[in-house]
This record gives sequence, structure tokens and C-alpha cells, in this order.
Amino acid sequence: MAVDEEISLARRLWAKFRKEYSVFALYSPFFVRLASSTLHSPTTFRHFISQDLHFLKAFALAYELAEDCADDDDDKNGIRDLRKCVIRRLQTHDTFVQECGFEPADEGASNDIAMNKYTDFLLATASGKIEGERSAPGKIATPFEKTKVAAYTLAALAPCIRLYAFISTEIQGFLNSDDYESHIYRTWIDTYSSQILEETALQNEDMLDRLSICLTSEELEIIENLYHQAMKLLVDNVVNQPISDQQSVVPLSRMYEFDECHLTILCDFDLACTAFDSAAILAEIAIITAPKADIDGSDQTQLARMSSADLRSTWDVLSTQYTEEFEQSVESILASNKVEEFDYEGLCNALEQLAAFERKANERVVESGVLKGLNVEDIKRAGQSLIQDGCRSFFQKIVKNENLKADVHVLSYCWCNDLIVSAFSSGDLNVLNVHSNELVYEESVTTGEIVKKMESPTEKLQAFNDILIDRKSEGKHLTVYIGGSVGDLLCLLEADIGIVIGSSSSLRRLGDHFGVSFVPLFSGLVKRQRELAEDCSSNWKPMSGILYTVSSWAEIQAFILGT
Repeated sequence: MAVDEEISLARRLWAKFRKEYSVFALYSPFFVRLASSTLHSPTTFRHFISQDLHFLKAFALAYELAEDCADDDDDKNGIRDLRKCVIRRLQTHDTFVQECGFEPADEGASNDIAMNKYTDFLLATASGKIEGERSAPGKIATPFEKTKVAAYTLAALAPCIRLYAFISTEIQGFLNSDDYESHIYRTWIDTYSSQILEETALQNEDMLDRLSICLTSEELEIIENLYHQAMKLLVDNVVNQPISDQQSVVPLSRMYEFDECHLTILCDFDLACTAFDSAAILAEIAIITAPKADIDGSDQTQLARMSSADLRSTWDVLSTQYTEEFEQSVESILASNKVEEFDYEGLCNALEQLAAFERKANERVVESGVLKGLNVEDIKRAGQSLIQDGCRSFFQKIVKNENLKADVHVLSYCWCNDLIVSAFSSGDLNVLNVHSNELVYEESVTTGEIVKKMESPTEKLQAFNDILIDRKSEGKHLTVYIGGSVGDLLCLLEADIGIVIGSSSSLRRLGDHFGVSFVPLFSGLVKRQRELAEDCSSNWKPMSGILYTVSSWAEIQAFILGT
């Protein structure tokens, strides 16, 4: 019986490491080329599918060793069934290769370093050579200790089956019916996205769950480490697939050779780099610190503050009013006739309505006094935990890459520059340039006033253009803008590459109303790879009316930098 997916160890491990690793496999030059049907060198794809033979042999031996270790008859039978599946695939491998249009590969030993690292790791695990395990290799004798090795082996096997099922299904989902019907690698896509492979993946994961039920927290940590290591080795194998013909559109840093071409990355802050809106964070600081201010008598100064209860009540009113008026403004824009083609000028004119609304909303915040009396140190402490890990990791790799001529700018409606600077400085990212509004201080305490520098899409676009003035005189340059709110629309469209992160329905609805196309990034890269193969050109151009959507920072990193 399958373990409930809500508590399944295997499914939790896949969910955890899928975000970190699977996207790098999907966005690898090999799979972008495979999806676009532009692997024109026969040796490239033949090499890839010939690896299956070596994987399957290693799988069969690993399952055999795991079956010997299992103590329970049901477990033995379950592992034996998995091994039988592998044996059947081994028996039909030559047929599969021929269906793909190739002659069967030599069955001798492989000299593929990346693949061998994974198969060696798998067989070492199945033999009981496990880092972190207390028992000495070759001396695991008790039934329970042997059962642990069976669980460890299944943990090292599970990511491979699941990863290839995921990639093939993703590719299948991005292809339209015409592309799919004529795809030269359709046999591989069909096989690895099939229900049969999905059932095998689930069977392997269910068996891992069964064997892990009685393990201690320390042993479960070993399971997680093995799963993690297996996933990393598998992705390394994909990324290192040799490609002998033509140029690839990924990673961007390799295609554009940024030692010669300058890369400028511009990014929004709220809900793009963070999981929370900065306005709500500042309001919470005010509310939490208000009682202390009341007690120590600061209410006798010119920076008199409301009580915590009054602050929360006032903020709730401001927040509700903002949301309602914003939605009304958007609906007012959408009431006009939808355009048939991309209309940048019409979008600019429409967004002016939002500019007036944003200015009025900020003025209400100042007049309310909710931002009075905040200590700059409290603001900086709050900022240190705001940045999402994927965002932090991406920018750290950008600024530490000595071969990359790049600069990074953050453009935000946030009321407090110090909050953003603190958020990035906590990750050794103090080299980022921050452009936002600022709170006014008397000594180290806020007065409640805001120095308003950026309150509208037009003002954000002006800051964007000011940044790029110098870059345009330096020769080759490329701009990438990353944002997820309505205020980012103009900058997203003006950049060479506009990437939408997050799930703002208002941004999508307004963009769609004025003819903006939202294309999943991977799908867009597949199309560009085809264009590159056809005419050796794949230049990114601003004002195309096309924006690319992603669900994570890992996609952005995979696209721009690779692994």
C-alpha cells in the first residue's frame, strides 16, 4: 500500500530538491536543444541514450543487493519487482535505441566521467559504503542494519527515475500538438513521460517509504543526504552532456560572453526578492515597538506615537483602503476596449491613473503617522531576514563571478531604503545599487515623513533609463529586468529581457489587455533555440511585447548562469 503523499518521505525529498536541482537539468543546453529538436549531431543524442544501458545495469545490481539486505518478505518481493522492471527495460533497450533511429551502442565499460560518478556512488551505497553510517563498510551483519542499507539504496535510486520522468513530462507539456507530432525525439519523450515510468517511480518511492518507517532521525538524515547527493550527481551528468554542434541559448552568460558584453540586471524588491511586502514589515515594526515607546515616555516628544492598538487599527484601515482603490483603478483601466496588438503607448497612458493613486496613498500614510518613531536599528534587523534564499544565491553568484561584467540595481516603491540595503548586506551583497524612497530621521528615529523618489511606473522607468544612459555608451550591453508587480510593467517591456516572477493577477490582466504576451521562460528558450538553429541569430530585443514568466529564482539562475 502506498504511503500517504502528505507524509511520504520520498515525495517530501523530491519536493525539497526539485526546486534546487531539477530546473538546472531542464534548462541545460542538452535538454533545451532536445526540446527544440535541434540536436542535429547524431552522436550527441546517441551518446545520451546509450547511457541508459549503463544506468540500467547499475540499477539491476543495486536492486539485487538491496533485495539481499531486506529482511521482510514483502519488502524483498517489492524490490524484486522493481528489479524485474529494470531487467525488462534492459532486454528491450536495443529496440528502443533502434526506434530512436540509431544502432545499439557498444556494451563495454563507459568512460563517461559524470555518469560513472553517479553509478559508482549508487553501487557503493548498495554495498554498504555510506558516509555517516556508524557500521564499518562490509561489516553490516544484523538484519536491521542490512535493512537500513536497502533503504539507503532506494534513496540513491529514487531521484534518477523521478528526475527523468519530470523532465520529459515538462518538455511534453511545453510543446504544442504540431511540434510534438513532428518532434524527432518524440520516442524518448513518450517513453520517459509514460504512465509505466511514472508507476515505476511511485513504486520505488513507496518502497523507500516502507523501508524508512523505523529509522531514527539520524538515519533519516542519512537518507536525505544520499538523496541529495544522488540528485546533484544526476544533474551534473545532464549538464555535462557533450554537444558537438551549433550554439545554445543557455546559459545566457556563455552565449553572450560577458567578458566583452556588459550585463545590467535590474530588479524589483517587494514580492520579487522577498516573500513579504515591505510596507507590512514596517507597519509591524511600528506596532511591535510602540508599547516600549509608550512606557519610556517618548510620547512626550515631537515624535509622539499612537498606542500599539491604535497603530494596528490605523494600518488596517490604510491597507484595506489601498487594496480597494488599487483594484478599482485596475478595473477602471480594464473597462476600456482590449487591444488586438501590443500597445505600449496605451499602456503608458493607462498606468498614469495608477501613478495618481499611488501618490495619494503614500500621502495618507504620512498623514496618519504610522511611520513615526521607528528606530533605524530595528529596521535594519528586520531587513536581514527578508531576502528569499534563491534570490540571495543568484545575486551572490553574479557578484562573485570575476568573469562577468555585470552590475545589479534594485528599483522599488519601498518607503525605506535602509530596509533594502540591510536585506542585501546580510548576504554580502552590499555592492548592489538600491533606488527607492527613503524615510526621514531625526537622529536615528523616523519622523513619519517619506522622501518620495519612486511612486509610479513612470518614475521607476525614469530611474531605469537613467541607469542605462552610461551603459549604452560602453558598446555591447544587455539588460535583464526581473519584477512581479504592476509598477514593473514598463521596465519589464523596456529591458532586453523582461522576466516576471510571482503570481500578480493584476500585472497579467493589465499586460494582456494591452497586448503583452506572457510566455513561460523555458518555452521561450525552446523557440529561440529553433531560431538560432535556423538563422544563427537569437538577439534579445526590447519592446517586443513579450515577457517571460518563471516560478522560482532557480529558473532565473539556470537561464543566466547555468549551474
